[in-house]
Amino acid sequence: MAIKVLITRKVTKGKQRDLLPLLMELRSKAMNQKGYISGETLKGISDPDEFMVISTWNSLEDWKAWDDNPTRGEIQAKIDAILEEKTIAKAYLYG
Repeated sequence: MAIKVLITRKVTKGKQRDLLPLLMELRSKAMNQKGYISGETLKGISDPDEFMVISTWNSLEDWKAWDDNPTRGEIQAKIDAILEEKTIAKAYLYG
């Protein structure tokens, strides 16, 4: 069953330009992963330092495989270095 993963990130002020290429790199790599369907990146209106990535996967197992992928971990570590708060990722089933 397909799932949605919502990932929220709060970037340190002045680091937005550093974050966007990393998010694009993550999406580019995710697109080649088993089970990846789609993704989009949203920027907060009331808080422009907050970003949400919404991705759709064929299954929770496919998402977990990508979440545990060392390549993803390397990019996520670079993202973590410019965040004000910890990345929050949650998976949801269609209800």
